[in-house]
Amino acid sequence: MTGFGARLAEAMSARGPLCLGIDPHPELLTAWGLPVDADGLAAFCDVCVEAYAGFAVVKPQVAFFETYGAAGYSVLEHTIAALRESGVLVLADAKRGDIGTTMAAYAAAWAGESPLASDAVTASPYLGFGSLRPLLDTAARHGRGVFVLAATSNPEGASVQLATVDGRSVAQSVVDAVASETRSSGAGSIGVVVGATLPVVPDLSALGGPVLIPGVGAQGGRPDALKGLGGAADGMGCLTAESTSQGTRSPSRRSCPRATGASHQHDRAAQPTEASNRDDDSSGDRTLVAGDVDRSL
Repeated sequence: MTGFGARLAEAMSARGPLCLGIDPHPELLTAWGLPVDADGLAAFCDVCVEAYAGFAVVKPQVAFFETYGAAGYSVLEHTIAALRESGVLVLADAKRGDIGTTMAAYAAAWAGESPLASDAVTASPYLGFGSLRPLLDTAARHGRGVFVLAATSNPEGASVQLATVDGRSVAQSVVDAVASETRSSGAGSIGVVVGATLPVVPDLSALGGPVLIPGVGAQGGRPDALKGLGGAADGMGCLTAESTSQGTRSPSRRSCPRATGASHQHDRAAQPTEASNRDDDSSGDRTLVAGDVDRSL
């Protein structure tokens, strides 16, 4: 079984370092002239699946599907399957975090064999990093990835993430825990989330995994400012692409950005992939995934 880290590297090499988000919030469905229900959600996602077929990674924001209950989950399952069938890696932005058997159930849903299981999933470690063990283990068994929230750029996050314990910020302790996990597994399939607009970021130099970097675009993060983020080695480039969170045109293939030969070939050695996220860090901005500098993703 090929692990997520290797699949990510291969996808970026073959399709370029771009990823886009699927963020079908109600205002966007309305702007596209779609009904704010499961049918509108399905129509929106069908356009995105077709338009995003040339990208490496796509990140659906799970909350916008959960809004419609079982019908929304059915659309999400179909969207995940369709994206993966087209060769796109799917990063489910679910931000799951809990303890014990509840965490194990989340792990089975998002990193096991369920129809919701994706190539990777976001997770919250703020019940203690050890609480993620069922998810990390399940993901490893099934060759999937996990992106762990470390330092987000929403103002509320600082009160927890910048708190210090034994001289380290909580955010740094999360990064260090992921680094330790990656050294143990050697797979490069576990990464962290670090906001692009933070004035101070954790030390990422020993991470050994990919970095999800929300906040590039209207929120103020600049791709050219991400070089060497958190001590990352020179050569970690970044690219951006249009987010579905910002689109206001009527639904068609032209409504979503489509990969072109130029974008595929642009800086193959660059590390980041992009995805969008409306509610966490980006507010309609873009998100970059910067590959581990040691893996040369």
